[in-house]
Amino acid sequence: MYQYDQYDHQLVRERVSQYRDQVRRRLSDELTEEEFRPLRLQNGLYLQRHAYMLRVAVPYGLLSSKQMRMFGHIARKYDRGYGHFTTRQNIQFNWITLEQTPDILAELASVEMHAIQTSGNCIRNITSDEYAGVAADELIDPRPYAEILRQWSTFHPEFAYLPRKFKLALNGAVEDRAAIGMHDIGLNVVRDADGEIGFRVMVGGGLGRTPIIGSVIREFLPRRHILSFIEAIMRVYNQHGRRDNIYKARIKILVKALGIEEFSRQVDAEWADLKDGPSTLTDAEIARVTAFFAPPAYADLPAQDSSFELHKIDHPAFAKWVGRNVKPHKVAGYAIVLLSLKKTGVPPGDATADQIESIADLADQYSLGELRVTHEQNLVLADVQQANLFALWQAAKALGLATPNIGLLTDMICCPGGDFCSLANAKSIPIAEAIAEKFDDIDFQHDIGEIELNISGCINACGHHHIGNIGVLGVDKDGAEWYQVSLGGGQGNHIGIGKIIGPSFSAHQMPTVIERILQVYMRERQDEEKFIATVQRLGITPFKEHVYATPIKSEHLKGEDAYA
Repeated sequence: MYQYDQYDHQLVRERVSQYRDQVRRRLSDELTEEEFRPLRLQNGLYLQRHAYMLRVAVPYGLLSSKQMRMFGHIARKYDRGYGHFTTRQNIQFNWITLEQTPDILAELASVEMHAIQTSGNCIRNITSDEYAGVAADELIDPRPYAEILRQWSTFHPEFAYLPRKFKLALNGAVEDRAAIGMHDIGLNVVRDADGEIGFRVMVGGGLGRTPIIGSVIREFLPRRHILSFIEAIMRVYNQHGRRDNIYKARIKILVKALGIEEFSRQVDAEWADLKDGPSTLTDAEIARVTAFFAPPAYADLPAQDSSFELHKIDHPAFAKWVGRNVKPHKVAGYAIVLLSLKKTGVPPGDATADQIESIADLADQYSLGELRVTHEQNLVLADVQQANLFALWQAAKALGLATPNIGLLTDMICCPGGDFCSLANAKSIPIAEAIAEKFDDIDFQHDIGEIELNISGCINACGHHHIGNIGVLGVDKDGAEWYQVSLGGGQGNHIGIGKIIGPSFSAHQMPTVIERILQVYMRERQDEEKFIATVQRLGITPFKEHVYATPIKSEHLKGEDAYA
């Protein structure tokens, strides 16, 4: 993985020193909260309902075991003993005191980490495929290009005050596991007829108040031009993006207003002055960064380990875990393992300090000292020998990290919601917990098969509800918390926006609403048809009719009809 050079170290040290003085001035009232707000946001510090929240950047989701242990240390020393992994492949600490934040950032800097540009109207953390470098279907490893973009975008003076936040994602495989279509700029690795590496560029995607799937602005962009072309896009956005209305400030609104043809014309006009200029990548620079991501010295192993196969026969629970949480690796004898952060009774994406430190140990013991964060709020050990899978499963199970539910109903994406976030209209975590408890039968989950259920506490869509097969959005109705349900969203190669089925529901109704939706699916599915395929075939009408056919009663509401 990438190692800081002298410039990185100096940059982060100076930022910590600068921020420490800013905090001193705020605590002594030399700075008002209004004056301090942009300064703390530039360092990833939010003021939420009960305390400050610090968001730490995990570039393209890649961590060393040493960095993971630092997260555990911070959770224990400065927070309430846990951290929350997010849909941006970052980690958040929700109970931070202002006085301690400079010390936290200094400790992060000691392991080559920071919170720079995890907030504010700038280019945020670059995200990528959590299986990058090891996926069986990978064309090339996208991480060197993600790192190049990270270096280019960090403190970029021209893009430090954009109309609104800006998000980029890269995918290097046949299957899109980075959800590039929902990003401001999405890049997918492709090869042309001559075998040259380049990128298919999408622009103008995003969720939030106006969900839009990005449009293709260039089918093939040679890799040497990735910085100059993105810079051209950013310049058009920076000049013409709206700053008069926060709800219309994202690049997706500009692209929609201009149309992709006119937007592309303006980008090409900007690019004419940038193409083949100083930001053009040389082969030497690509090679320099790529060297940090060279494949490790893998052992020469048989394609199938005999003890692994025997363990699957002797231990059905292990076999079930392998079926859901273990993915193909491009090197024979190795496997990719997902550690589920979705155990029933635990908020999705949360991990305790003890778990975090134990996961670091697992990475050292079983996965060459590295791990990854997924945008679905789970963790990945990317280089596990098949012969070690059974021992790893036993260790993960003891830590509460081996729930065999990856891709199933209880593998929910969920934002912190109203329990923490001051922007939320409603709580997300209690809804996720209630649904998980109602369907806490792994055999049933395996029977209904793959299904994506995403929950957001407000229209900002941090829980990606728009692209969930089932999406749940918290809304405010006369000061009360209600929940809007959509169906038919999807990510990956078939990304799509779900459709709202009708009026919203109370919190107590939500488990029954999900139950009724699943009843229609179980009744109408054909053969091994997945949930999303059934919804696409039937449309939302049969689901809507069944959900609203009879009132959903709740003992908490004393038998009253509770949907509106």
